[in-house]
Parts: sequence; structure tokens; C-alpha cells
Amino acid sequence: MEYLQEFHGWWGYVAITANGILGAAALVAWRAPKIRGQWLWISIIAAEVAMLIQVLVGVVLVASGDYRVARFHMFYGFIAFLTVGLAYQYRNQMRGRREMLYGLVGLFLMGLGIRAILQVGS
Repeated sequence: MEYLQEFHGWWGYVAITANGILGAAALVAWRAPKIRGQWLWISIIAAEVAMLIQVLVGVVLVASGDYRVARFHMFYGFIAFLTVGLAYQYRNQMRGRREMLYGLVGLFLMGLGIRAILQVGS
């Protein structure tokens, strides 16, 4: 469990950074159609999967009983999990604005991750 806890600690920064960068890239792509492409969607999916891995590892740690954390830390993880699912659910309704949707979702996930980290420090 110690390795998982260490992994959870540094992987959070990977997920936060990836979602922040790709959220900003998606917003730029929304306004500049020339840079849209498959690279963007593959990267966005990878960033969101990174956040889902982070949530899954957190769930495993809490379920083990060896890991105690602030309730709001878990709340932010739960909201991140729901956000990815809701973004996927609404993708068809946002035709022509998907880059905007996933850009805002990426930035929101980054913010949730930062808030979750701040809860651990307090």
C-alpha cells in the first residue's frame, strides 16, 4: 500500500497538469479550427483517463483501511469521476462546440485536482 500511496501522490500532479494543458489546448482549438485533429482527442482522452486512474487508486487506498484522508479530498475525487462521465454523456449535444466543452472540463478537472491536493495539506 505504501507504493500505491506514493503513486497516488505524484500521479495526481500528472493528471492535474495534463488536464490543465489539454483543457487550454482544446479551448485554443475551439477558436482556431486549423489545429484541431486526432492528436487533440487522443491527448484529451489520455488526460481524462489519468484522472480516472487517480480516482481509482484513491478508492483502493481508502478501501484498504490503511489510508485516512479528509472527506473533501474524497469529495473532489468523486466530482472528478462524475465530471468525466457527464462530459462524455453530453458530447453529442455539443456538436460544433466539443472543443469548448472538453476545454472547460479539462480546466475544471485541473481545479478539482488542485483543491483535492490542498485538502490533504490542511
